[in-house]
Amino acid sequence: MTQNTFEKTSLTLLGLGTMGTALARGWLAAGHPVTVWNRTPARATALAGEGASVVDSAAEAVAANSLVLVCLLDDASVGEVLAGTDLAGRDLVNLTTGTPAQARSRAEWARERGARYLDGGIMAVPPMIGTPEAGGFVFYSGARDVFERHQQILGVPAGTVYVGEDAGHAALYDVALLSAMYGMFAGAAHAFALLRKEDIDPASFAPLLADWLVAMTPSVHQTADQLRSGDHTTGVGSRLAMQVAGIPTFTGTAEEQGVSPELLSPYFELMRRRLAEGGGEEGLTGVVDLLMR
Repeated sequence: MTQNTFEKTSLTLLGLGTMGTALARGWLAAGHPVTVWNRTPARATALAGEGASVVDSAAEAVAANSLVLVCLLDDASVGEVLAGTDLAGRDLVNLTTGTPAQARSRAEWARERGARYLDGGIMAVPPMIGTPEAGGFVFYSGARDVFERHQQILGVPAGTVYVGEDAGHAALYDVALLSAMYGMFAGAAHAFALLRKEDIDPASFAPLLADWLVAMTPSVHQTADQLRSGDHTTGVGSRLAMQVAGIPTFTGTAEEQGVSPELLSPYFELMRRRLAEGGGEEGLTGVVDLLMR
């Protein structure tokens, strides 16, 4: 049976970078009528061939549908692109990467212009969009009714996770998860650097590293429980005092291998500070408090 696209919700998408294009293709493939606009018109050419309606201005694109999504370079670009548009009565979903404060400010900016606002934090790279098994998803925060009204269509290119009515929370969750990711990348980079001068195949070491990191991930639940309770000593299997005593082994090995300790040194310094404050019986949760300004 031929899919009836007229029964599908239509939408507008502003911004056709790599991510925007992937999102547009996800909706088009599912039969949703999509109106697109991009500052560089050439990027819309291929999508026109796939069924998208290409318009000449952002104002025309916004006028085409009540559901308007933006996926632009940064928050400033959102303000510039939407400056000459009539947002009254529109549901504006901002998928542009930004900070929590920018999202909150943009939500107020949208309300002043008569729009209902939803902010999104995309936890995926473009190849993951439209591929459910890849595990990509988008955090959403802001107007709950807007999310509930459009949840089905928002979930077409990637999964959806609503994190509350505070418009800044999607960006906050996004950056928090990515920050943990970069910390993991930093540790992995240091690990590979230690082996770099040895006759050790990185490809044979990689599965050991991956399995070890997976084995360590449950520790985040203990950290969360300790932060919630305020008790940083319950369930600790490796005391901070013991871990600090082992730091010279890590720095000494790095020196022997000709590797800079700069990726690990800041964390080690925080561990020493927490110990000096009397946290020897704790695990590592107390480091979180040291980061607070």
